Amino acid sequence: MQTHLFVSDKPRSLALRPTVLEETPSGVLIFEQVNTQNYSFEPPKCNVKLIGSAEFDASKYSIVNSRPVYGCLGLINVQNECFLAVVTDCVPVGRVRPGEDVYKIQTVNFYSLANSQYDDLDTAYNKETWDADDDTQANMIQHPCAQLQKLFSNGSFYFTPDFDLTRTVQARTSTASFGVHSFDEHFMWNQFLISGLMEFRSKLDKEKQQKLDRGGFLVFAIQGSVGMEEVEIGGEKFELSVISKLSCQRAGTRFNTRGIDDHGHVANFVETETILYSDRTCLSFTQIRGSVPVFWEQQGVQLINHKIQIARSSTATQPAVNRHFQELLVRYDNVHILNLLSHKDNSGEQLLSNAYDTAVQNLPTPPGAVVMTDFDLHNECKGGSYENVSKLMQRIQSDFSEYGVFVMDSNDNRIGSKQRGVFRTNCLDCLDRTNLVQNELSRLALTKYLVNRPRSDKGYGQGYDGILSRHSHLWAENGDNLSKLYAGTGALKSAFTRTGKVTFMSVLGDATKSVNRFYINNFQDKAKQEVIDQLLGKLVGQKEIAIYDPIQDSVSEIMLKRLQEYSTVQKITIFAGTYNLNGQSYQGESLDAWILQHLDQPDIFCIGFQEIVKLSPQQVMSTDIEKRKVWERQLEITLNKRSKKSPYIALRSNQLVGAALLLYVKQDIVHNIRNVESVVKKTGLMGMAGNKGAVAIRLDYCDTSFCFVCAHLASGHSNVEERNADFLTIDQGLMFPKGRGIESHDNIVWVSDLNYRISMSNEEVRSCIDHDDLQTLTDADQLLQQISENKTFPGYREGTITFQPTYKYDLGTDIYDTSEKQRVPAWTDRILFKGPRLQLLQYARAELYTSDHRPVLALFEAEITTLDHAAEAKMKNELYKEKLQSGVVTQVEVKSANNKPPLPLTPRPIYNRPPPPPPPATVVDTLVDINDDDDDDDSDDESLPMPSSDDNKWWEDGKDIPQANASFPDKRNPFEANSLEESGLFLDSSEALLDQSSTFEDSWVPIQPSGSSWTADDDFVKPKSPYSAKKVGSSNLVGESEEKNDQPTFNDSFAFWNGKK
Repeated sequence: MQTHLFVSDKPRSLALRPTVLEETPSGVLIFEQVNTQNYSFEPPKCNVKLIGSAEFDASKYSIVNSRPVYGCLGLINVQNECFLAVVTDCVPVGRVRPGEDVYKIQTVNFYSLANSQYDDLDTAYNKETWDADDDTQANMIQHPCAQLQKLFSNGSFYFTPDFDLTRTVQARTSTASFGVHSFDEHFMWNQFLISGLMEFRSKLDKEKQQKLDRGGFLVFAIQGSVGMEEVEIGGEKFELSVISKLSCQRAGTRFNTRGIDDHGHVANFVETETILYSDRTCLSFTQIRGSVPVFWEQQGVQLINHKIQIARSSTATQPAVNRHFQELLVRYDNVHILNLLSHKDNSGEQLLSNAYDTAVQNLPTPPGAVVMTDFDLHNECKGGSYENVSKLMQRIQSDFSEYGVFVMDSNDNRIGSKQRGVFRTNCLDCLDRTNLVQNELSRLALTKYLVNRPRSDKGYGQGYDGILSRHSHLWAENGDNLSKLYAGTGALKSAFTRTGKVTFMSVLGDATKSVNRFYINNFQDKAKQEVIDQLLGKLVGQKEIAIYDPIQDSVSEIMLKRLQEYSTVQKITIFAGTYNLNGQSYQGESLDAWILQHLDQPDIFCIGFQEIVKLSPQQVMSTDIEKRKVWERQLEITLNKRSKKSPYIALRSNQLVGAALLLYVKQDIVHNIRNVESVVKKTGLMGMAGNKGAVAIRLDYCDTSFCFVCAHLASGHSNVEERNADFLTIDQGLMFPKGRGIESHDNIVWVSDLNYRISMSNEEVRSCIDHDDLQTLTDADQLLQQISENKTFPGYREGTITFQPTYKYDLGTDIYDTSEKQRVPAWTDRILFKGPRLQLLQYARAELYTSDHRPVLALFEAEITTLDHAAEAKMKNELYKEKLQSGVVTQVEVKSANNKPPLPLTPRPIYNRPPPPPPPATVVDTLVDINDDDDDDDSDDESLPMPSSDDNKWWEDGKDIPQANASFPDKRNPFEANSLEESGLFLDSSEALLDQSSTFEDSWVPIQPSGSSWTADDDFVKPKSPYSAKKVGSSNLVGESEEKNDQPTFNDSFAFWNGKK
């Protein structure tokens, strides 16, 4: 529905009003940004009001542009400003069924609720590139939401004001109990933006909800591809549609998002529906595609041979695979997997296919619910013989007939048949091969349906060919559109999908697309991935825009205090070990002395190796994983020697040349672990070589996060500053996906060769070792010295060192280095940790002789918090109702974002600045500096007149009046909060610097039960002040209604605050 966007700057607010008011008595939706009293630390909130059209004073507003807009996608916080996302241009795509029109979004603009700086900003951009640095706008002000605008304007977002586009025809028809706003969260891409407005809607009464819905203010968007064609068969008109919806649960670009996550969501998951509608019947056939549901990745630049790495063992993968297929069975009843991966010996696709087969065989599903058919399409259709796909169609004929299609009578909506299963197709990227096979599946469903229809018209055969031709065109467009979203180019093999032929030009076109994909996927997709994560609210620290509600704020404070009532705390033990192998292979030495020291078996083992390979010039630029695999197997064997209750499984491992990090967990706790990710950071040769650097693995255990880091810092006895710099590079530069850093976690453990030495001579160190004088050695330990001086590892702790230095020994002996270099013994191998609920139980070393180092171990006890989200939601709702009925709201100060924030009434400490001198007895507020010179001397200036008195008035003595110097020595505005803080002022009175009479010009009235006698004026109590000419506003939203209603309802003034003065 068309609306107009209005703006007012006094104070700043935006309003959406329907273009035709008479036809849609829906009211006006108004948005204002507000801040709470801790404005410097809390993200802004938005005040939303729904008022009647008659109440809207259009004279205070101006139309942003003459063209109508098409609703809003929601609100987002960017750079601590609220932005309203408005659909400013769209085009109709077509009609699925009568009353079901679909529109493609062309342009989305983001309007700030805080200021008008970006209102008229030219948002032109290059749609073909995602490069952050654009020379054309290097010297221009860039809109903070420019990349989001680019994403929304790529022609892949669709919406409809008429029906739920996130669900299939069968789901919409079969589940009549779903409300108008009961969307499928898998496919609603602006869910993060619009969630606050949806909560606002849920608190309105039914009449207000209907007005909001009639206004068409809220837009719900999908991303994917929608194509429609009209065709006629035997005099009967048909509308053919192919609708593909890309899931937003694990969304991203080709090499950045692969496989499955711990929630069971897979990359590039698409639900595609073929719909054929006529006035008599409606046909729907649904199929899905998605990445291979195991943990796999492709790291580094992918050129010709794409290296595939399986990131987790089959046992650690199985819980996520189970979640994935359990959800599919709930949605579609039965699943038939079509696996199109290559089975070429020793290929990456064969490795991936074998892992997939293993996971499917271990599914705990009823027999026949999930079946799998392998079809090596490259081998079966080599030489461009894509017609051989018919062999696959013949093999799946039985399940195809059993699953059927959805058919409904268009006149009375009577359901003739339902689809009872779905085909899940995949190749490596789920693009080219997948689209080819899905086109044949859809064609087969359409053909069977048309063949069984009565043929009363002679022109039926010709029309039949025409509809199949249109169908092929729609599927070719569908494949191109989906491929552009994931890989950046159109689909390969699309020429065969369109025409059924393979030509030289089509082969040449596919080669060109492959080259373009290489560049886009390796050099542009990372920036695009960050924008996608921002849209979906998946960046670290990103929060939804909260609709301002004092009751909700009060409830949130209570919920925080009562955390224990909806959470449980358990304790787990974690073993951490570090061992520099000096490039030595496993030589059969038992690891029991290091790994199996504890009778109570730890829940998690974190093992870090350094120099797992020789750091030769050939090795430092690449990673050889073969030695790591040998150590992995031996560690797993060792761990399971004594495991009686639950075996240990390899959860995740990763390697940066010589540094390797391995995580093992008990099998019975794997289901508690989510979001396991791993990254590396190079620090050698200015960040280009991996001989030095770090590898890290992070995870969430229930609702507690952990980060484990294995690092190898700069060597050399005196290179302390280099080691400090390496730590800083790793700590600040090592970033997990979605902007999460090391410090973003609740608990951090470093298992590393930090290479810090002992600042003593070789003879002194060895003498102290001989006399077991560890205190003298620790006093000279470089790491402890640097930590005490706050130069490295700030906030980290280490256990008391009670063991001798671990470096450097003659191989296979207990004798420190006797070689020509005679290296000074040191504690290079260390375990440091950070976390308020992480307790160290043991810190020791083990006696292994494979390397010239000794391994170090630590045992931790960690508290794990588990939230009961159902109990949390129930308690929150009960508290909200209780507060609403009682009328009691805790004090929350409100102010418009357009006004200056109120200055504090008590002095604020200014950190890192000396306190100012005490003020004189009488304070005079000076607006201009009347000094004529810059002399800092405190003596009296003879150029100034003597102070005036009743008898002596200097302005009457006939002399020239001194001219005021109106220029400030500091050009910054001292009346702005930031400038005041930077100047080191203590602010004792807000009246002296700011007239707050405008603070409550537009007040917000809290939610009140109907029948309550409470008014806004009751709570705005003005304190007594000697400055009677000034108004001081104070928002004390406290008090209880004298009249209470047991069944409160939202009245017509409800908008969270109705704007009364």
